[in-house]
Amino acid sequence: MADKVTTVWKEKMIFESDNPSGFNFNLGVTEEENDPYKPLRPKAAMLSSLAACSGLDVVSVAEKMKTEFSDFNIEVSGELTEEHPKTYHTVTVDYHFYGKDLNEKKIKKAVDLSIEKYCGVMEMFRQFATVKTKIHYHSI
Repeated sequence: MADKVTTVWKEKMIFESDNPSGFNFNLGVTEEENDPYKPLRPKAAMLSSLAACSGLDVVSVAEKMKTEFSDFNIEVSGELTEEHPKTYHTVTVDYHFYGKDLNEKKIKKAVDLSIEKYCGVMEMFRQFATVKTKIHYHSI
């Protein structure tokens, strides 16, 4: 199965890309705070894709295991090489779970399954970067 997107130059340093889901978004670089395009920087969008891919896995697996949390977020940071083309050499993924009586064992299993088996974006990152992960539990 192949995905296909079309990316169109809008103006200056802004591109609009479609998505197989049917939604468009902007990518690029802007110096203007109120730029109407509000573009995502391409490399940062890769980090967001990693977080979303893994997050989808974690939520799906947690639901199947009947594991609950009241909130969940993922922080991803990437360190770039100094030379061009600048690529991520190290990526850190921090999973944050919030809730009362969190089942840490089941949550860890859901995260591990995403990291080790299901998240294709994470596997792609491993082809060019060291990927570090950590789980944080926050009782509320």
